[in-house]
Amino acid sequence: MKLQAYRLRNYRRLRDATIELDDKISIFVGANNSGKTSAVQGLYSLLRGETKKFELFDFSAALWPGIDAIGDAPAGDGDAPKFLPSISLDLWFRVGAEDLVVAMPLLPSTDWDGKCVGIRVAFEPKDAYELVQRYRELRDKGSAAALALAAKVAGKNGEIDAAAAAAIAVQAPDIGDYKPWPESLTKYLTKELPSEYTFRYYVLDEREFEKYQEKSADYTPLPLAGDKERGGATVIKSLLKVDFLRAQRHLDDPDEGTSSRSENLSRKLSRFYQRHLEKRGDDHQALQALDASEKGLNFHLQEVFKDTLDRLKKLGYPGVNNPDIVIRAALEPSTVLGQDAKVHYVVPGDFPAHLPDSYNGLGFKNLVYMVVELLDLHERWNSDEADRAPLHLVFIEEPEAHLHAQIQQVFIRNVLKLLEEDQDHESFFHTQVVVTTHSPHILYERGFSPIRYFRRVSAQLEHHTDVRNLSRFKAGENEKEAREFLQRYLKLTHCDLFFSDAAVLVEGNVERLLMPAMIETAAPRLRSSALTILEVGGAFAHRFQELIEFVGLTTLVVTDLDSVLVKDEAAADAELAAGEDEDDLLPFEVEEEEGEDGEGDKKKSKKRGSTCDAHSPNAATANQTLISWLPKKRSVQELWAVTAEQKVLALGGATDAHVRVAYQTPIQVTVGGKTVARCGRTLEEAFGLENAAWCQAAENRPIGLKLRKAAITPEELALGLHKRVVSRSFDKTRFALEVLASGPLNKWKVPTYILEGLVWLEGKVAHEQEAEVAVATGAAAIEPADGGAIVAAEGAAE
Repeated sequence: MKLQAYRLRNYRRLRDATIELDDKISIFVGANNSGKTSAVQGLYSLLRGETKKFELFDFSAALWPGIDAIGDAPAGDGDAPKFLPSISLDLWFRVGAEDLVVAMPLLPSTDWDGKCVGIRVAFEPKDAYELVQRYRELRDKGSAAALALAAKVAGKNGEIDAAAAAAIAVQAPDIGDYKPWPESLTKYLTKELPSEYTFRYYVLDEREFEKYQEKSADYTPLPLAGDKERGGATVIKSLLKVDFLRAQRHLDDPDEGTSSRSENLSRKLSRFYQRHLEKRGDDHQALQALDASEKGLNFHLQEVFKDTLDRLKKLGYPGVNNPDIVIRAALEPSTVLGQDAKVHYVVPGDFPAHLPDSYNGLGFKNLVYMVVELLDLHERWNSDEADRAPLHLVFIEEPEAHLHAQIQQVFIRNVLKLLEEDQDHESFFHTQVVVTTHSPHILYERGFSPIRYFRRVSAQLEHHTDVRNLSRFKAGENEKEAREFLQRYLKLTHCDLFFSDAAVLVEGNVERLLMPAMIETAAPRLRSSALTILEVGGAFAHRFQELIEFVGLTTLVVTDLDSVLVKDEAAADAELAAGEDEDDLLPFEVEEEEGEDGEGDKKKSKKRGSTCDAHSPNAATANQTLISWLPKKRSVQELWAVTAEQKVLALGGATDAHVRVAYQTPIQVTVGGKTVARCGRTLEEAFGLENAAWCQAAENRPIGLKLRKAAITPEELALGLHKRVVSRSFDKTRFALEVLASGPLNKWKVPTYILEGLVWLEGKVAHEQEAEVAVATGAAAIEPADGGAIVAAEGAAE
């Protein structure tokens, strides 16, 4: 049995999120506050089934206005209460013939012949109509009390009507602003939710669902047929055991006595020993000779812990020149690994030193702790023979804490082997692992297939999360080659693409080096955003098109015009035969229409082009990003005619995620009193035109753009810069470094095309941040039941 997927609805950021799980290991990734922790916490809370653990703030914030509208609906609207929202969890199990015995309660009918069975856990009103009625009665009593108070303030003994109360409110605003609890249905539920809501369980029919979504809005699942001894919670427990290894392990607490949450590695090993390992009986002779007893007990501990410590070696510990772990006892066998026993580290040498566990680094302590904790959880599942669930789901939160990159990769590579070795090999039992992480080292060790990307979606003031299954990612026509290219490239760069608010794809090393400085100058608010600057090159940026569109990540593509004079293969071969350098002929593909009026099929033809000035007649671009992705134009004149709106594309039909391209366009250049529109074909040329006087100054000669012969017209400057940049003696990396070393950033201007792109990206990211602030401000209007402070931001548990 395997957990195929689960679906959370109306829980914090997860308005309706379906999360498909890998058969072995799934990796949850995404930017901060994207819903990863909510996806774990929501499953845990709904399976636990304790109403007192839920609060109104667990409902998605976008539902709150609707809840209040139901409470304020006219008394004659009898249908309003039935629309009160619920939080639900759908679990879909893939079962085989050997699993049917335990899955029998979830079969929707006797003619079921599917592959999945489903159960819904719903946190919903006990009786929606009575709930609204009780709220209205309390509200009306509160209104009457407010009127009575107003009458008392006015010096009247009798009741007064609403109009009179309003007049009094003008004279005494403090009284008029007073509204007794409950002012609204949401206020009522902040206190009464645990008593008004309950858990119910339903059987789901696979035939009524498509991609885990109901085919019909009228579909109503059947209640789970159970009895007092075997209710919904018991059925789920018989199928699935869920365990968690939290990120906050408190191994670095220097004062264990001041915190009940602190954990000691020796204490953890002691607990593991008491639960799972063979105990040594009393040795009265050894007790008479403390030294002999201690040696004997140490030998016993060495033997029983041998397998556990050997497994650590598969995860890279102790490694080269690191101390070994030994377990040492002191005096009393009955207190093994208690007060008188500690984990010790042996420092190798001619005279090895034994140091207690507090003297080892946090990284190795954390690794040892996680291994022992995982084995402990798995052993408890294994040892529960009578009520053992066939499926063990283990959530590991941020295993990278305190671990360096190599150990992170070793851990994620071997964690499944660690658990598989600890169980029998019966096919009936299975373990699935889910890892939430912010580490690209963990992410890229496993490739695309196990990645589940949590994407924040912002639509006006409503924020929710969409979960993308990267195993379904299709990478274009040559899918296998494209996927392999992307995975290799991301491994080499270790980019944080899946943890970012937005991405900037740049042409080359020069743009990558200069981009942080340009952001500081042109769009300083982006410095507070989580950006990935990824160097992809003009020839490869379009290969990221499918990935960017799949994950829906707002992206700015900064690329070059790369103007060339197009030649067909015959002309190019003739030039090569005449002695033309092959490096000066850039190969690229273009799509051409067959038939008249462009209505025929498209075919690709190979062309070559020689590098030319952007203003050369019939110049075209050799940049595949501009040709095949955005804006899908080929000639330089067409590219210059593209409007700002045409440079932007919505990703996958989304309204909140876009991609924008930025490339060189003509700007006004003034030289010798003459102003002409000129355009460079690369960043270096554009920079030289934008900062003409500064680049041509003698003191800035190290930058490499100063011409030997001073230009007297803009045309001469543009042509001279073009020849300088395309020459083989020009060092692009040195150019970037010299610009950065030239002094304050305000000495030079950011090229206009990059400036416009960064301002656009800043507006996109800032818009999302402002919307989140607005949601938080609205949420703060609801006070907590106990009068304490509220974390108002959506998905605060993240």
